[in-house]
Amino acid sequence: MSKLIIYTDGGSRGNPGPSACGVVINNEKGEIILEASKFLGDATNNQAEYEALILALQKAKGIFKSRIKSNKNIECYLDSELIVKHLNHEYKIKDSGLQPFFIKVWNLTLDFDSVKFIHIPREKNKLADKIVNRELDGQRKDRGLF
Repeated sequence: MSKLIIYTDGGSRGNPGPSACGVVINNEKGEIILEASKFLGDATNNQAEYEALILALQKAKGIFKSRIKSNKNIECYLDSELIVKHLNHEYKIKDSGLQPFFIKVWNLTLDFDSVKFIHIPREKNKLADKIVNRELDGQRKDRGLF
């Protein structure tokens, strides 16, 4: 395996409000090899989108760790145009609260041979979105909110 195809999504109910992120990692054949989610507590939607990418890159690093001799190429698909444009250096980061997230992502990319950030419409990111909502719904039940 030399390439991972990653779909990430973050969501916030309230913006800021209860937030979560979801990740789907596929091999180069398009087969799902990992799904992950994480409850983030209160965060903005943009922070949750960055957190999803951070989680995905950490998981990808673990997947590649056992494959020392392989190339480590990643394609990351996000439905957040803002985050993609930040990472592709098309937009400046005006929100200083997002700068630490950007730096964390950028540092994680150093572990790979190549990383591409690609914007996709929300309709093409349904599984990652479903994972985020499942995590948020589970937190509601755990806290007795509904």
